[in-house]
Amino acid sequence: MTDERAMNAAVSEEAKDSLQRSAGGEELTMKRTKRSAARRAVALSPNALVVLKKRYLKKGPKGEPVETPEELFRRVAKAIAEADAVYGATEREVAETTELFYDLMASLDFLPNSPTLMNAGTELGQLSACFVLPVGDSLEEIFEAVKYAAKIHQSGGGTGFSFSRLRPEGDVVKSTNGVASGPVSFMTVFDSATDTIKQGGRRRGANMGILRVDHPDIEKFITCKHDNDRLTNFNISVALTDAFMRAVENDEDYDLINPRTGARVKALSARKVFHSIVQSAWKNGEPGVIFLDAINRHNPTPHVGSIESTNPCGEQPLLPYESCNLGSINLLHMVQDGAVNYERLKDVVWHAVHFLDNVIDVNKYPLPSIRDMTLANRKIGLGIMGFADMLMALGIPYNSEEAVAMAEEVMGFIQRESKEASAELAKKRGNFPNFKGSIYDPDAGGAWPYMRNATTTTIAPTGTISILAGCSSGVEPVFAITFVRKVLDGEELLEVHPLFQKVARERKFFSENLMKKIATRGSLQAFSEIPEDVRRVFVTAHDISPEWHIRIQAAFQKYTDNAVSKTINFPNSATPEDIEKAYFQAFKSGCKGLTVYRDGSRDMQVLNIQKKAEFRQVEPRPRPDKTIGATERINTGCGKLYVTINRDEYGFCEVFAQMGKAGGCAYSQIEATARLISLALRSGVRIEAIIRQLMGIRCPSPIWQNGEQILSCTDAIAKVLNRHAQANVASALQEMGACPDCGASVEYDGGCIVCRACGFSRCT
Repeated sequence: MTDERAMNAAVSEEAKDSLQRSAGGEELTMKRTKRSAARRAVALSPNALVVLKKRYLKKGPKGEPVETPEELFRRVAKAIAEADAVYGATEREVAETTELFYDLMASLDFLPNSPTLMNAGTELGQLSACFVLPVGDSLEEIFEAVKYAAKIHQSGGGTGFSFSRLRPEGDVVKSTNGVASGPVSFMTVFDSATDTIKQGGRRRGANMGILRVDHPDIEKFITCKHDNDRLTNFNISVALTDAFMRAVENDEDYDLINPRTGARVKALSARKVFHSIVQSAWKNGEPGVIFLDAINRHNPTPHVGSIESTNPCGEQPLLPYESCNLGSINLLHMVQDGAVNYERLKDVVWHAVHFLDNVIDVNKYPLPSIRDMTLANRKIGLGIMGFADMLMALGIPYNSEEAVAMAEEVMGFIQRESKEASAELAKKRGNFPNFKGSIYDPDAGGAWPYMRNATTTTIAPTGTISILAGCSSGVEPVFAITFVRKVLDGEELLEVHPLFQKVARERKFFSENLMKKIATRGSLQAFSEIPEDVRRVFVTAHDISPEWHIRIQAAFQKYTDNAVSKTINFPNSATPEDIEKAYFQAFKSGCKGLTVYRDGSRDMQVLNIQKKAEFRQVEPRPRPDKTIGATERINTGCGKLYVTINRDEYGFCEVFAQMGKAGGCAYSQIEATARLISLALRSGVRIEAIIRQLMGIRCPSPIWQNGEQILSCTDAIAKVLNRHAQANVASALQEMGACPDCGASVEYDGGCIVCRACGFSRCT
């Protein structure tokens, strides 16, 4: 007990240190409106600065940042505070709100979703992350949805679609006397369109594709992502109904319904279909599942319509044409003196609700129909990040009854206070237009006759904004206590979780050598030199059984209006039966969906924990009889270079490069380079390592092409390899096991790939 108290005390000191650092040395006060106009500098980690410069800061004509982090938060605060003027605030009151919002973000107590940070106060001005678009059962409606999705992706948002309204494959098309190609076929059209769009130049397009389990094409949909190279811009989920889950339990058949006619097509064994879902999720994490009836039981506006889809990461169920803006509170900053400071948390919740409601008014919507639906329901999604860090600061193991109780306690408090804050806003600004009677939520403490926002809480994955805040992502456990981060020029830096480092130094077991050993495993559990009580608290994602992952998700879901983004981690040795058990646990405990990931199941490792080096001679695999690939022409200082890159079922396997006539010196050197690249690829060398070696080699005749400098023929080959590696992120990750932008390790977070070194993220 003495050791445990000492550890808790040390962790609490680190939490207070973190709070003071984030405040730039100032004492934190509860009432931000009393702060002076002299603002603190924003305390950001080196990683956060890299992410800000790359993803968020406004850029000049040459791509260079033209604002500081303080100016970014000032820009966003000023733009969002302007909404107060719509409701009669004076110029002075708007200025006070600007200071309040600046302080909310600059302290890193709260951050809004990425589009708000990127676009508030800019010409683009699109601030929402989540959208759902309907896909109707006609060619015109389908391609209208494709067009609308392109506009949303271009503006910085992600889109969710239900394809359940589309007639099944082989169904009649009277207008052409032909047959329908079905939902999966049309999903490839959406996927191809998304490939060509970059969100605001800084975020890649992401989609959610959903199909009801009673659609006649459900079996094809379940297996449509067995090939990791297909539908790479989609997460997919099956919409399961209560009736289907009961049929699975009872080993009964269930009916497939043609959405065009409403007629029964045939019956399938529910258990057989369920096993297919489980087997596919075991194979590569796709599809996920959403529990459609549970979602609609909590639909706050059933008189407006039924919810049929979610955003790309599954945490935001929305009506067609609805959008939602999100933001997250840093729970680590709510820990003081070894306990949660609820007065401070209340203060942050109320200001965050005010902030998010203002976003709705200043937002520039990509479509009039989205603007109308969003303003009619005014949904906001206040969530949290840093939950795992908070538990560590409190000395609570993630996989414990105490952690479940803390999740319910903290989220219940946020739910109640967000409702009270929204009700108070409604008294001043009016209820949301589709408000009908009252909002009743027994878990949140009762009924409200006033409500500004149809929903107030969502728990999103916070991959990049948690990097900015310097805390763990969402409600996820940490992925590693120590790990190696790759930086420029291939240099590797050992990173140690600050709370663990503090305890290790206080308890006298810290050493660089031990930290490096831990990095080879990611987990503390095998190191007997670390006290047992420390190992118990500082657990990582793979130390925690799926049952505890789901219990934490369910605890947060109990007090969340929308849904909870959470990845349920399984060891590689997990069986399909283990995943089946998890689905039923999630269904029965009130979760609205589930995303699973079995370690190593996507032909890539989502966290690059170092393995013990094994140096051995290898024989390259034979050249395959059949390959697929593409040829690019690229200008160099020596002339036009033609580079062909081919792949087989295992990934990239060979490169050909040609310039001019055979027999010349340059020709022979280029051919030798290509042969050695091919040999390396077929010997298992990661393409990322090859690119890193070749990129930047300079010759006497560099040139510019399409805005990038080609330093040599070798550099040109590397640039072609890099483009092909990044063109398909899932494929690139399969080959590199690393971030396609910087080569660092990536994590699987709520259905997304996230790099905590540079901020790259992509839902796949």
